[in-house]
Amino acid sequence: MIRDITIGQYYPAKSVLHRLDPRVKLVSTLLYLISLFLFKSISGYLVATAFLVLIIRISKVPFGHIVKGLKPIIMLLMITVLFNLFLTRNGDVLFHAWIFTITEGGLRTAVFMAIRLIYLIIGSSLMTFTTTPNELTDGIEDLLYPLNKVHVPVHEVAMMMSIALRFIPILLEETDKIMKAQIARGADLESGNMIQRAKSMIPILIPLFVSAFRRANDLAMAMEARCYRGGEGRTKMKPLHYRNRDYAAYVIVVVYVAAVVLIGRYVPLHIWIF
Repeated sequence: MIRDITIGQYYPAKSVLHRLDPRVKLVSTLLYLISLFLFKSISGYLVATAFLVLIIRISKVPFGHIVKGLKPIIMLLMITVLFNLFLTRNGDVLFHAWIFTITEGGLRTAVFMAIRLIYLIIGSSLMTFTTTPNELTDGIEDLLYPLNKVHVPVHEVAMMMSIALRFIPILLEETDKIMKAQIARGADLESGNMIQRAKSMIPILIPLFVSAFRRANDLAMAMEARCYRGGEGRTKMKPLHYRNRDYAAYVIVVVYVAAVVLIGRYVPLHIWIF
């Protein structure tokens, strides 16, 4: 399970999506996530599916690698589906037993909410798969630059977000090593009830926290040794510049959002969430 978490990881490839400006990918990802909540019919999901498949093909990130990142959210996905399935009471009753009732509207809502959550995770993952942490930092800092006028430490906020994303795969790898070391020493991490399994995680969490604090201290000392003093007056080795492909990407995303809203709301299909 630890190895299945792919958030924050960068997948190197030679694709148009990798070469796009990070600001374009950040804004486009935000618009894509917002678009998932702007339609209510199956026609909107068909447009979103076609757009997502196209982006995955362009990114050249293996589909299996993307799907692997969905495994850690299976429990959250199941809880979301069950809540929508049994607590939504719209339409005809399809099943009833004791206090459990499944209606047509509940089934429809559960299915579409599950699809929406999966698309949300895949869309967010594609941004980190195709953008290095340094590019993310520069993109976030540039997009939030106007907040400097109200004395918001934009550079420091962007740096913290970049460091957090970079530490995710490092800490996951460290957790995997600690778990294997504890199992080799005879620790039982799988059997027992939920409370016993939670207690068995203590020998893993303690060295993990110690390792995380040690890495954070080493990083702070390294930044201080290199005379890091924040973003004031700093220059960049690779300043961001928009190119023709970036403007084209903006146009494509805007067209997609307009299409998904218009088609999702006005195409006369008879399958609705609400």
